[in-house]
Amino acid sequence: MGKQARRGRIKRNTKETRIDLSINLDGSGKGNIKSGVPFLDHMLTLFAVHGFFDLDIEASGDTEVDDHHTVEDIGICLGQAVNEAVGDHSGITRYGFSSLPMDETLVRTTLDLSGRSYLNFSVTLPDPKVGTFDTSLGQEFLRAFSLHAGMTLHVEMVCGENSHHILEAAFKSLGRALDQATTIDPRVKGAPSSKGMI
Repeated sequence: MGKQARRGRIKRNTKETRIDLSINLDGSGKGNIKSGVPFLDHMLTLFAVHGFFDLDIEASGDTEVDDHHTVEDIGICLGQAVNEAVGDHSGITRYGFSSLPMDETLVRTTLDLSGRSYLNFSVTLPDPKVGTFDTSLGQEFLRAFSLHAGMTLHVEMVCGENSHHILEAAFKSLGRALDQATTIDPRVKGAPSSKGMI
């Protein structure tokens, strides 16, 4: 009998958004993402592909106002789903790192599934918009995600000139770093902490 897949599913319904999100940490990189925000769909597809996560999102929100509520709430749901899928953290590597190039851009993502939420977003985005997407929402998404995943997350731009490339490198490296952190290490017994729990 094979191991049971580590999955999380979150449904969130508010006056601003309706979201049904599920993730399989032990997937193959299949993304079925319909957020109502096309650029976010693109970024989360990259996150899923490069993290080897199966990610399904069906969302609708008040995008006639702007994309903020939808983007932030999907970050909340993704963080909660990852936290659910990781469970008690038994056996995981816990730490993840990826330094990822995208043409002229290089972004480093380092994370710790520590149960302690923190975001350091050391990124300069030269453009306020990519298409119709407000680039500042990249940071809002990552803040919500790290908070609800119980994750310490550092995203640092080493160099970059194109806002699309910078955000793309950030989401790809996030997928790779999270894949590393959630990988089961057979040497780890219980939670990977000197305290015996996270």
